[in-house]
Amino acid sequence: MSETKQQAQRQMMKGNVAIAEGAIHAGCRYYFGYPITPQNDIPEYLSAELPKCGGVFVQAESEVASINMVLGASAAGVRCMTSSSGPGISLMQEGISYLAGSELPAVIVYVSRIGPGLGGIAPTQGDYKQCVSGGGHGDYYSIVLAPSSVQEMFSLVGTCFDLADKYRNPAILLTDAILGQMKEPVVLGPRPEPKPENKPWALTGNEGRGKSNLVKSLYLGDGEMEVQNWKLVDKYEKLKAEDTLVEELWMDDAKFIIVSFGSCSRMVESAIKLAREQGLKVGLIRPISLYPFPEKVIYERTKDIHKVLVVEMNTGQMVKDVKVNTHKNADVFFYGRPGGGMPTPEDILEKIKEFY
Repeated sequence: MSETKQQAQRQMMKGNVAIAEGAIHAGCRYYFGYPITPQNDIPEYLSAELPKCGGVFVQAESEVASINMVLGASAAGVRCMTSSSGPGISLMQEGISYLAGSELPAVIVYVSRIGPGLGGIAPTQGDYKQCVSGGGHGDYYSIVLAPSSVQEMFSLVGTCFDLADKYRNPAILLTDAILGQMKEPVVLGPRPEPKPENKPWALTGNEGRGKSNLVKSLYLGDGEMEVQNWKLVDKYEKLKAEDTLVEELWMDDAKFIIVSFGSCSRMVESAIKLAREQGLKVGLIRPISLYPFPEKVIYERTKDIHKVLVVEMNTGQMVKDVKVNTHKNADVFFYGRPGGGMPTPEDILEKIKEFY
């Protein structure tokens, strides 16, 4: 692409709007949701834009209704999504479990707000555990991706749709109030036409097919539910092997590792630049997929680099996954800011010096 053409496609865009436009680019034409801050730009934008491209926007009567509308639309074989925050996502957990149990693809956008309880609209990463541990009942996982820029807000929602379809599983785009409300340049192309769906399992009627399809999460036969659960395990193992996403920066000569994700990793990058100006060889591992977590990267890197600092905007949630996957000779330290607190690059630099 020429520089002139690329510049022509760059535009300033708010993070939440980038998600909504990214969903349209990804072929999503069905959205069901209920308003809650700080993600309301998403349904507002889609309510105006989806009808222009033949799509359907429904403001449901509740979050419970919206996730079940998503389930129904997904069962019919279309790309569909919802978005919410904090308490709204909590209300959706039963529906997300049903999506996973029924092996239905869907995208759930999670723009985090502080909690527990009603909390507020300040930024946080306190919902990591809820997302990567399933959140609802049963032995299941959602695919979870965490962008760190407005450009990734646009592109990773498409990746969520692709992975959801590939694995017939719900996918969560986990972001927060910082990225949702900030504006950055985003490179966009023209909206492509949606690709024809190839979902032979979908409930589209059995005319010309003979046998009817059946989508369900209820298995009452002796041992059937156990067989289904092991089937899901095999799928998650394939997901780990083929679609773990991670970014590594300044790792070639690193003597000290910081692990951070999402908006917090932006502050970490600034801190590492300050540290390197002072001769401290610090590298960054940024998990982009929180599930599947980059277990092998963490383990392999900590064979030789024995000090790891995990920086999160919570009381310590991802740090537990880092500790489980770190080589036995490495020490893991933690620095967190919960409930709307945000670490500055200078704060992080002080922690680097403390543990280096």
